[in-house]
Formats: sequence, C-alpha cells, structure tokens
Amino acid sequence: MLIELVPPTINYWLVDHPTISNFEWNHEITNFSSIHFLIFTILSYLSLTFILYHLSISPLHPPLLRFISAVHNFIILFLSFTMAVGCTLSTLSQMPAPHWIFCFPSNHTSPRGPVFFWAYVFYLSKILEFIDTLLIILSGSIGRLSFLHVYHHSTVLIMCYIWLDTSQSLFPVALVTNATVHTVMYGYYLMCTLGIRPSWKRLVTDCQIVQFVFSFCVSGVMLYYHFARFPCSGILGWCFNAVFNASLLYLFIDFHSRNYKKKKHLRREKKGDNEDKVL
Repeated sequence: MLIELVPPTINYWLVDHPTISNFEWNHEITNFSSIHFLIFTILSYLSLTFILYHLSISPLHPPLLRFISAVHNFIILFLSFTMAVGCTLSTLSQMPAPHWIFCFPSNHTSPRGPVFFWAYVFYLSKILEFIDTLLIILSGSIGRLSFLHVYHHSTVLIMCYIWLDTSQSLFPVALVTNATVHTVMYGYYLMCTLGIRPSWKRLVTDCQIVQFVFSFCVSGVMLYYHFARFPCSGILGWCFNAVFNASLLYLFIDFHSRNYKKKKHLRREKKGDNEDKVL
C-alpha cells in the first residue's frame, strides 16, 4: 500500500499524531465550530471590507507591505502544501475501501479522524486568507478588490463548515485539489513579493478553472454511488458545493476572458503604434 512507503516520521506527524488521529468535530468541544462563530466571522469580514473600502487609508510603505505580504504568502503556501499531503496520507490511511474517497456511507460516517482534522485545518485556513483582502486595501490598489474576490473568500468558509458539519462526501478530493492549486498560486504570489516575476501567471487562473471542471467530473462518480449503490453522506451539502463551484467557474472564466483579451488587445495596439513609428 502507498501509505507504507511514507517515512514513519512524516506519517506520524501528518496522520498518527494523537491530536490528528483522535480529532472529532463536535460543537460542544471543538473550537470555532458553532454556527454563531461562522455567521459572526463572515459578517465581520464583509463589514470590515466595506468600511475599509470606503475609507481613505494611506497605503503602507512599500518595503513594509512587501515584507508582510511575503510572510503571509509563505505561511499560506506552507500550510496549503502540508494540507494537501496530510489529507492525502490521511485518506489513504482512514479509508475502508477505495470508494470511500468519493462517497462516505450515509449514517455510517461521523466527522472524526485524521481526514476530518485536515478539513478543520482547511476551514481555519480560509479565515487566515481573509488577510489577502486587507493587503489589497493597504496596498492602495482598491481596483483589484473585485466581487469575485470577496464572494469567493466569504462563501468558501461556509462550504468548509458544511463539509465538517454534514460529513460531506467527496470533500477529501476537493481539499487536496484546492490545496494543491493554492500551493501553486501562493508560490507565484511569494515570488512576486520577492521581486521575481514568473512568466506563468496565466497558469494560476487556468489551474483554478481546471480545478472546478475536475470537481464536476469526480462528482459524477459520487452521484453514481449515491443513486446506484448506496446513499452518500452529506448530499445536501454537496448540492451547495456544486452550486458554489458552478458560480465560481462562471466568474473565473469571465475574469479569465476579460483579463487576457484586454491584454491581447493592448499588445495589438502597442504593436500598431510601433509600426506607425517605423512608417
């Protein structure tokens, strides 16, 4: 089995550590698990974003902003990579059969164990990513603060909460793919803050679009098990997830189209101006 090829030390710290292996999502004992905390957090994020957006805040001194951004990007990069590896190893360790990756048997899956621990870490990491919005505002680049950005950051927290609260099927696949994409994305952001401009910026958006398309493909496997074999846990939560991903896919494609068509148009105009100068 693949899990047996992993060095024992890595397997211990990412799967078998008591804090991880004994984790349980329980509103009475798990920190930040109440619905009131979720609502308060999202409303606070939206309110502060709205207030700061309309205030005339002086941008941070560029060197200080770059330093804070670099630290933040490194933390999210490291955390995303760790979550991707940790959830992969935990899934291989915890699954009773391969189909468990796609479909948790309904009424037989409680939110406990290493896979749900990484879902909990993923849930908390989405709150940490709210700092992205603050950094955009403090940079003075208010134009970069789009509806897509705020909508994604606020709604994804609800999605992660539902994963845990309903023991939603298929979330291990979604977690690993999303954390992998974020490893690439924050790796790009980190390089930019360090003064390196990678030539693969478009790859970041492309990876996000591929992620959403892939999620719909694997959802077909889950639905097959749900309707043809046995009910899958958290199907209503999956419905919310599917609608959310569909809306993000539409918004990302629209962003992708407008952003790169605009750049292509500007390159053509620049080329035309150069030709006029030659003539």
